[in-house]
Amino acid sequence: MKTLKTIKNKVGSPLVNMGPIRLRQPLPTEGIEQVDPFLLLHHYGPYAISAFNNPFDLGPHPHRGFEPITLLFKGEQLHRDSLGNEMLVKAGDVQWTTAGRGIIHAEGPSKEFVERGGELEGIQLWLNLPAAKKMMPANYQHLKSEDIPVVQNDDKTIDLKVIAGKQANKKGLIQTQTEVNVFTVKTQTEGNMKIDIPQTHESLIYLLDGEVLVNDKATLKKGATQMITFNQDGDFVEIEAKKESTLLVLSGEPIKEKVSQYGPYVMNTQTEIMEAMRDFQQGKMGYLY
Repeated sequence: MKTLKTIKNKVGSPLVNMGPIRLRQPLPTEGIEQVDPFLLLHHYGPYAISAFNNPFDLGPHPHRGFEPITLLFKGEQLHRDSLGNEMLVKAGDVQWTTAGRGIIHAEGPSKEFVERGGELEGIQLWLNLPAAKKMMPANYQHLKSEDIPVVQNDDKTIDLKVIAGKQANKKGLIQTQTEVNVFTVKTQTEGNMKIDIPQTHESLIYLLDGEVLVNDKATLKKGATQMITFNQDGDFVEIEAKKESTLLVLSGEPIKEKVSQYGPYVMNTQTEIMEAMRDFQQGKMGYLY
């Protein structure tokens, strides 16, 4: 018989400054270093983008040792990387980069989107790679919104998109390096849904907008508690919509390895970090202009 997961942490989503960008960072936060294998969760926007205001334009920069993932909820971004990929990422799309031994990429609102103006909002995740895969060849996967499998609750008031992993009888199209689930959830003003999460996974629910009751115990609401993490027990969580809401559900098999992180690099030792910096300077991660 399936049992409900128990809640471990309830936290807000504090605003932080990343250079000229002001965004929300619920992970890492006070008392929660990571939800293994997820190292970082940034919620950026909604920004009113125009020719006079474009804070989220990230020029070419390197990564090694993990997977930077962008889920775009509003707007339009252009992705370019040192593998030669150039993709227009639209609202609902996902860009999943496996940095591996090294990649240089750039992302920001497309020129056309800036000219016509509009709202930009997204999530950036950092998903760790195990030591055995940190130096694998770099890769890029682009998932269009219309191709993402959808699971609905019985009364069709909640849509869950399976980006990676499994839910009900649907399987995500992203090829993952470790066992993870990445789901986005859109609710109407009411409705319930049970979401299966393996007992062994570390897991969280993050609320971008709206209000939901989780496990009949904790309320997620913008400006208050926006992220809940769960213990490694039980087989599912339950959400009840209180208004139209947007959620992110993440879970994964913990890697349980030492993390050494510096800037855009996530490795296992300080020596590997120094090697990453040297390799970037020597052009071994490729070039992007």
